[in-house]
Amino acid sequence: MRGLLVRWLVSACALYLTSLIVPGIRVSGVAAALFAAAILGLLNAFVRPLVVLLTLPLTIVTLGLFILVVNGGMLWLASSVVRGFEVSGFGAALLGWLLLSLFTFGINLLIGDHGHVEVIRIREVREL
Repeated sequence: MRGLLVRWLVSACALYLTSLIVPGIRVSGVAAALFAAAILGLLNAFVRPLVVLLTLPLTIVTLGLFILVVNGGMLWLASSVVRGFEVSGFGAALLGWLLLSLFTFGINLLIGDHGHVEVIRIREVREL
């Protein structure tokens, strides 16, 4: 449960960071960022798999690039549901999704499954 809460907060922080960089995305406050992160998580969990299944032929024809459009569409759809979270166009949604996924991936590398910050150790492999 703690891990889910931490990941929700990470998503909200990543969404806020994305809004600082992408000119077409605006988050008006902490509550809007938290609510938008929750709605985006729900959309990605329930709506996105259905949309991916329905657009599978188009995804195959475009060699998987249409998934980028689907992911940008989820961000754009979340902005239509949440007050205080605005995405001005589809280009901003696409660029925002790319940055959002990079920020979320980077932050999640440091957080384990239970919501704790983990130390990443790289061991040197020696040949015999």
